[in-house]
Amino acid sequence: MDGYSPTHAATERDWEAKFRNLPDPNVMRSSMQRLSAHPHAVGSAYDKDNAEWLLAQFKQYGFDAQIETFDVLFPTPKERRLELIEPTKFVAKLQETPLAVDPTSQQTSEQLPTYNAYSKDGDVTAPLVYVNYGLREDYEQLDRLGVSVKGAIVIARYGQAWRGIKPKVAAEHGAIGCIIYSDPKDDGYFEGQHFPVGPYRPQDGVQRGSVMDTEYPGDPLTPGVGATKDAKRLAITEAKTITSIPVLPVSYADAQPLLAALNGPVAPESWRGALPITYRVGPGPAKVHLVMKSNWDIKTIYDVIAKIPGSESPEQWVIRGNHHDAWVNGASDPVSGMVVVLEEARALGELMKQGWRPKRTMIYCAWDGEEPGLLGSTEWVEQHTDELRQHAVVYINSDSSSRGYLSVSGSHTLEKLVNQLERDIPDPEK
Repeated sequence: MDGYSPTHAATERDWEAKFRNLPDPNVMRSSMQRLSAHPHAVGSAYDKDNAEWLLAQFKQYGFDAQIETFDVLFPTPKERRLELIEPTKFVAKLQETPLAVDPTSQQTSEQLPTYNAYSKDGDVTAPLVYVNYGLREDYEQLDRLGVSVKGAIVIARYGQAWRGIKPKVAAEHGAIGCIIYSDPKDDGYFEGQHFPVGPYRPQDGVQRGSVMDTEYPGDPLTPGVGATKDAKRLAITEAKTITSIPVLPVSYADAQPLLAALNGPVAPESWRGALPITYRVGPGPAKVHLVMKSNWDIKTIYDVIAKIPGSESPEQWVIRGNHHDAWVNGASDPVSGMVVVLEEARALGELMKQGWRPKRTMIYCAWDGEEPGLLGSTEWVEQHTDELRQHAVVYINSDSSSRGYLSVSGSHTLEKLVNQLERDIPDPEK
């Protein structure tokens, strides 16, 4: 072993330079078009198809690759309804408008409807109260205004916290239902031109997402163990990560008539969004009817696991991960990140053809089921806990890739390594 001799360092630098010259934007663009060609949520045909395609790519690059499957609880909508029943009538569309400039937006038969996964089933009718972002401090402000949400349905705007916090805190304060909408001040025309002219959310756009509680990550029915076919499962009523009240996400086009029907105190200035209305808190006279019911099915997820054995310390595992599932087509999240990981793997495969070998074993993982609640990665870790305790030395994860600043978070023990890496990598903008 050369250790840290000048000769060894020069050789390593040479390999690094070769590695940096290998990634090809055209290859990544082709991979992105392939992976995002169809909606590929958990349980969909294209989700499995993408996993099998990724497996073939890793094998072609020279990795020892396989698919590991798990069977997880993944609810999909059976019935959704939201309507204003007092003081006027309005029925929310709950549907994103297909656009001619975006052919994938017209793949409606393949898309999941707009919903929040792991919302409790419910059919509730109650007065509406606007709760700003639905954070605990917002309820303190409501208390100061003399407004209670007990027995009410709340409407909260996306932002400032993870969406699952909003129904959780609402239920803690006695609410019986939760609506989450994207306000154009946070995610729409207030910031700039909306799609298709610009990048911001259009009036019918809805943010899908999980509202799984944070008691534990992964499959709600198999906490602590891998969700294999023979795993012991909780009853759905025993799962602690399903919300205690029904939740539904809506567009700002659907939210505006609901908010406009509210009276009560005028919302504090910091609570006011960019809709052309006077933001009021309520309650009354607005009363809404909310229905959310799901098919609570077990779906198979497909983790792609690809390995290069280490040449000097094969018992030490460096693990690299990104997910491949999406709520719809996922060109940004996660495909923009997945194609980078895949191109890394292709580059390493090219180096192996030239005689390079990693000193430690490298494991590349394309996780499934990340969007609903870190399902694929959590179940894999739970299934391989003993091995990981013995062998894993570092895990490096990414998700979406975008133009802008490098952002890294993680264990402080890696801070100096990251600082060294960012010094070594030239800024592509400069």
